[in-house]
Amino acid sequence: MASLRGVSRTARALPLSQLTRPAAPACVQQRRSNASAAAAAASPELQELEVNSTLSTPDLSPEEKAQFRPWKRAKDRQLNLPGSRYQYHPPKFTRGPLHPIQAPPASDPIARDFVPGPFNNPRLKQTYRSTISSDLMTLTYNHVIPGTPDREPAERLRTWEGDSPYFKNRPKRAPRGAPQLMVREKDITFRNIPELAEISVASYVPDCKDNPDMLLVARMALLAITGAIPEVTKNKTDVQGFGMRKGVRSGVKVTIYGHQAYEFLDRCLNIVFPRIKEWPGIKGSTGDSAGNLAFGLRPEDLALFPEIQGNYDMYPAKMIPGARVFIKTTATSDRQARLLMQAMGMPFYGSLKD
Repeated sequence: MASLRGVSRTARALPLSQLTRPAAPACVQQRRSNASAAAAAASPELQELEVNSTLSTPDLSPEEKAQFRPWKRAKDRQLNLPGSRYQYHPPKFTRGPLHPIQAPPASDPIARDFVPGPFNNPRLKQTYRSTISSDLMTLTYNHVIPGTPDREPAERLRTWEGDSPYFKNRPKRAPRGAPQLMVREKDITFRNIPELAEISVASYVPDCKDNPDMLLVARMALLAITGAIPEVTKNKTDVQGFGMRKGVRSGVKVTIYGHQAYEFLDRCLNIVFPRIKEWPGIKGSTGDSAGNLAFGLRPEDLALFPEIQGNYDMYPAKMIPGARVFIKTTATSDRQARLLMQAMGMPFYGSLKD
């Protein structure tokens, strides 16, 4: 009776013979399983399954192959197939913040500029975030006493001088020697620490006018070392001395961003540069005074990339071209860009140009 106290009141009202029922013998259970298996085998859904492998299926006859023409069925179709759901197309142009139709952010998968990823975390980028960024900010620290008023920047554009009344509200004169003013160097703070923005690799192949295969080899080489599809460049002007005409294909170029740029620079610093014989480094006078640096690679240097060296027999002999590499950073001067590259491990030689 003590064991029945945990049972509900309704169950205790039933006789004990109805509460306990003997289990079925093993033979009965096996008979039930065989019956259920036979019923499942007899179901029409399972009868449609193919028993034989497709490897033993005979080939189609020429008549059956001739009847299979999906392109003709699509061509004869008068109306397009209905869409599975509402098709949203983001706008091609941004018409300002007040326009009723706004483009989705770049992180949205339906955006036109959406880039999937990231799928990895480059080692050089981890080093930049953990060590280089803080070191650059400490190295270039410029102390400003709190409360110091900002200095007015000097005017770099010239005004029109003369007695003409039209000079009063006329825009200032253009700078000398350049269509626009150069970028001013800004102090590095935690808001604008220089970092790698993009890398462009270009290869000029003037001999492709006689041998078009050299252009294909150059495109294969740039595709292998960067992982992005290069585009073919054309001559902008006529060069009579080299026999080049305007609009003729003469080279390839590719631009990589983000993790691809960090991985390419990492391979250059740790694999390619140490293997170049008697290589002094990057020339210290390189730069465009706006935080962008450049260097060149000879054909024998380009062959040192592991992507090319592993499949060197795939490229025709003496057809691997050289390349020019342009490193674009968020720095505002060549000095800051050079500090960033030196912290990453790039050597410079000669007189430095700030």
